[in-house]
Amino acid sequence: MIKNIQEANVKNKVIVLRLDLNIPYSNGKSGDISRIERSKKTIFFLTQSDNKVVILSHFGRPNGKTSKVFSLKNIMGHLEEVIGIKITFLPSHDIEKCKKKINTSPFPSVFLLENVRFSKLEETNDPYFSLQLASLGDVYCNDAFSVSHRAHASTQGITNYLPSFAGFLVQNELKALTKALDHPLKPVTAIVGGSKISTKIDILNNLSDKVDFLVIGGAMANTFLDAKGYRIGTSLTEKNMLRTAEAIIQNLDSKKCTLVLPRDIVCAKSLEIDADINIFSVDCCPADKMILDVGPQTEKIMIDVISKSKTLIWNGPLGAFETPPFDRGTNKIATYVAKRTLEGQINSIAGGGDTLSALKASGSESKFSYVSTAGGAFLEWLEGKSLPGIESLK
Repeated sequence: MIKNIQEANVKNKVIVLRLDLNIPYSNGKSGDISRIERSKKTIFFLTQSDNKVVILSHFGRPNGKTSKVFSLKNIMGHLEEVIGIKITFLPSHDIEKCKKKINTSPFPSVFLLENVRFSKLEETNDPYFSLQLASLGDVYCNDAFSVSHRAHASTQGITNYLPSFAGFLVQNELKALTKALDHPLKPVTAIVGGSKISTKIDILNNLSDKVDFLVIGGAMANTFLDAKGYRIGTSLTEKNMLRTAEAIIQNLDSKKCTLVLPRDIVCAKSLEIDADINIFSVDCCPADKMILDVGPQTEKIMIDVISKSKTLIWNGPLGAFETPPFDRGTNKIATYVAKRTLEGQINSIAGGGDTLSALKASGSESKFSYVSTAGGAFLEWLEGKSLPGIESLK
């Protein structure tokens, strides 16, 4: 069992807290601070118990080099704004200097250590660097589910040296994902979209044992249509994955899992805003056009499947949603799922960067049962893999 932070009974302690503050940032501001907001409960819980909190995080990909661009000082203001608490910045990984500052500060206090990825030892999960980070406090708390698929010093190595617990965000993620994938209300539908089968083979194979309906969308669906012998014009496809797609189709046929592919398609000659579009049956794609979204007949079929379902897992858009009008299919299905969720008819779980962006654009994000903050960790969970940062909390 995972050990939760409320079981630690911490008071007047120094807590090393791993967050994911890797938020989108440019020109001095961020357009999305939802990851910070979701960790607010854990920070409040710890400070209200008169603890000192030392926050660890990465930011961007500095590749082990110090960089002003990737300094966590850039986003410290956003963090202070969300939690309403003044933060002391620890500008280097000189651990003895950091400890002196922490030890001479009052209870409660909040500190932010500079980007852990400024050290090459972070991503190699170096034992010495893990021990150094651990020496900053008395207890470790992981509230960064989105990086818990990484066996890094600040997510996994540190747990070898401190009593380790899960924060509230991690607890919520695990509760939602376990309910959807391991103990779901049936029937279960999974929507898997995006551009490439090659990045989602393990997801498709794992879900085939767990869901009743597997809906495939996005450019990934083109490869399945190509494998089934449909002409797909100039559409994006993975020719080297046709046999894999055929094997997945045969695998699904051998199980009690119904594959749902597009029946009609939205096509255009190029991917442009307000492009001249045509809708065709899936067997009539013109040679000079590309498939960029699912058509209205497919939307109806998907809605019919979802209407029969009690659990929905969604990863990946159904079309080129960033470019209207090819966001219609994703928006239509997202709106319907949101409606069913609000009516209490379905447990809806979504995750992944593009999925999150698509749901936000459709205005549906807040209406789903749970939207994961994670990208890679969410995908690996769907693949059935264990996550090192989570396993080390057991």
